Amino acid sequence: MEISNKIVLRPRFSFDQKNAQSHVLEAFDGAKKSQNTIKINRLDTHVFFKIPKAEQHFWSPQLHLEVLETDASHCKIKGFFGPNPTVWTLFMFLHFVAAGLFIGFGIWAYSSWSLGTNVTTPVVLMVMMVVLWIALYISGRIGKKKGQHQMHELHDFMNAVLKTV
Repeated sequence: MEISNKIVLRPRFSFDQKNAQSHVLEAFDGAKKSQNTIKINRLDTHVFFKIPKAEQHFWSPQLHLEVLETDASHCKIKGFFGPNPTVWTLFMFLHFVAAGLFIGFGIWAYSSWSLGTNVTTPVVLMVMMVVLWIALYISGRIGKKKGQHQMHELHDFMNAVLKTV
């Protein structure tokens, strides 16, 4: 699998598997019991792969798979890589704060302009929000790059388990 350099912070993939959904899920359950290099959690048809705590860092990715039954002997596996949900929530919160402040400063700038007063401060603050958005994006890209080795590790592990089915 090639993890491209597109503007995607949470890469997604999908493929068909020539095994029944139950066999695939049983293989993941078996892998959970037979090894301790990757932490596996399963909830119904969702399987989560995580790097063990000892090897995790702030940018460590997780692999989330959904195993969908297409017919009795085939299934479709949809997956995506993403950061720890806490990290993702923090990033989304910071994006919403930056967006909210940008809109607020825009309203302030328009009101100041309409009243004929100085608009320098709100415009500078709006530019700072744009710089913050860019900084958040760049830090996300750096995090993706830092976690890329672990993304490949999770993907290779998933493929190894699927070959046993």
